Amino acid sequence: MFNIVQRRRWFFLFSGLVIAAGLIAMGISVATYPEHSPLRLSIDFTGGNLFEVHFKPVDTAKTPIALSEAQISAAFTENGVRDVFVQRLGVPADNHWQIRSATYLQATTDAVEASLNKTAAVQNLVVDNGTLHINSISATIGQEVTRAALIAVVVASLAVLGWIVFAFRAVAGAFRYGACAVLAMIHDILVMTGIMAIMGLVFKWEADALFLTALLTVVGYSVQDTIVVFDRIRENAARHRGEPYEMIINRSILETLQRSLSMQLVVAFVMLSLLFVGGESIRQFVAILLIGLLSGTYSSTFTAIPLLVAWDKGQLPLVRRFDPTVA
Repeated sequence: MFNIVQRRRWFFLFSGLVIAAGLIAMGISVATYPEHSPLRLSIDFTGGNLFEVHFKPVDTAKTPIALSEAQISAAFTENGVRDVFVQRLGVPADNHWQIRSATYLQATTDAVEASLNKTAAVQNLVVDNGTLHINSISATIGQEVTRAALIAVVVASLAVLGWIVFAFRAVAGAFRYGACAVLAMIHDILVMTGIMAIMGLVFKWEADALFLTALLTVVGYSVQDTIVVFDRIRENAARHRGEPYEMIINRSILETLQRSLSMQLVVAFVMLSLLFVGGESIRQFVAILLIGLLSGTYSSTFTAIPLLVAWDKGQLPLVRRFDPTVA
């Protein structure tokens, strides 16, 4: 039988390196961004203006040339607009853009539009005023959403811990199962936020309301997948009494591994399809959700279960100090 839990230190090392890289990126983000946040935040949280513009050809007989992100960004920055984030909507030939920035006055909007027209004229383009949309977003809403998401994670953690302790009350060390499930969930949250921090530094990804949606989705998925493996451990503990604990754990992992991988592959195929053929506006959301789902599948088998075995063997220093029931 292939022994998975015996290699738990390698799994802990891999998770530690990924989380450490993310924490370093968060530290750099705090020092880099004006809001001193561990993630590059969108105007959903910081407040600002959302500017959407579409360009149309001046002369339909001539083929227009697609504008670049740098050209769009320059039209804002040269008029004193700060924290500009430019995103293309659709294919390049559509010349459809969404720009997020710090709050600015209506007079600045007119100056920006004039600069855009000046830049676009060289490419046989002009701003289509019928599709020019500007929305102001308050940072208060983002703060309330963040607070609600944090409360949701804390409440979910306590609920998961309480439910698992109750459901596994007939199994020795029921609290361990609940605690390891919560630790695996925290592992996935740290992986997702760490990757988001890295992508923010490298590709200027911004955490928005969709990022919180992905985060909460993965929290539920991670716990569900972990409970499936725990439940098989409970069944095998009663069915194979007298076997070593590690053998029971390993048997349970192998019996549920195919189900977990099959489910993850189905989800991954859908996510990859959306990633490559979906619109630009949801690409970041799909990518971070896919990363979170992969982390959730990994943590349910290679984080929660190894933690359970390490706890049982007294290999967690803090646990060994405060839990007298460890080996």
